[in-house]
Amino acid sequence: MSAALSGAVDLSALKARADAARQQQAPPAAAPGAPKGDGAKPGAAVLDVTEATFQAEVVERSLKQLVVVDLWAEWCGPCKQLSPVLERLAAQSGGAWVLAKVDVDANPRIAQLFGVQSIPTVVAIAGGQPVDAFSGALPEPEIKKWIGSLLDALRDKLPGIREAEAGGEPVEEPEDPRFTEAEAAFDRGDFAEAEAAYQRILDAEPANEQAKAALVQVRFSARASQVDESVVSRAEASPDDVDAQLAAADYEVAQQRVEDGFARLIATVRRTAGEERNRVREHLVGLFDLFDAGDDRVTKARRDLASALF
Repeated sequence: MSAALSGAVDLSALKARADAARQQQAPPAAAPGAPKGDGAKPGAAVLDVTEATFQAEVVERSLKQLVVVDLWAEWCGPCKQLSPVLERLAAQSGGAWVLAKVDVDANPRIAQLFGVQSIPTVVAIAGGQPVDAFSGALPEPEIKKWIGSLLDALRDKLPGIREAEAGGEPVEEPEDPRFTEAEAAFDRGDFAEAEAAYQRILDAEPANEQAKAALVQVRFSARASQVDESVVSRAEASPDDVDAQLAAADYEVAQQRVEDGFARLIATVRRTAGEERNRVREHLVGLFDLFDAGDDRVTKARRDLASALF
């Protein structure tokens, strides 16, 4: 990867701005490790990507396919030379990789994310992270060589490459025994072992988003399993009991009364100060992590929390 991008790009920064149309209402206690929908459009070789669709069409898609991001603008002369070449090569790839075109004038945050100094800039994304990049309108033979070397390096890591080369036939991936172990522990209610298993994955792979999301789910499920309906009555009777409010919110979220749980903690933030207020805020932000960042309920609760704090 180029020195200009290496270690400087956090693609998760765009997730919080994901398009509202991609909202997911999945229950928070779903089995950990299950991936969220990727919004992919099967068969598409060239995609016009915006800030709102970047998470689904680039980051999540790149977990299976190589995604080549073309950062361009209408006024850019070299872009008009390079883009048609990339589009043609993507169409000829049979699905081994896809081209994601980003108009930097319409989507400046994406350009800022990559620290783009000039256009055209082309960035290869695999496994949710940038892996290589170049700037300028390279000759077609050099582009072919660049993409070929990426496909060779990533063939055993991205199943979409092998599927495309196999004529579109799905290539079954072996199950990761680490996740199998963690999910089995979760299924039998052994939350401590499930948490330890996911933590071991993260210790080895700190950027593993699947394990991160699963760990959040496991910790919530462990907490929620310790409370029952009576905690809500206790919280109603003792509005200044912070422990009761936190436990009641967990119960409500686990029972799919998500708005009730969020509203309870926001009201508690308004009533508290100092360390207690910070404790409630952190608990609420932790509950947000159970959901897709574009979920309407999370978006509204974040606004309400900001109002309560400031």
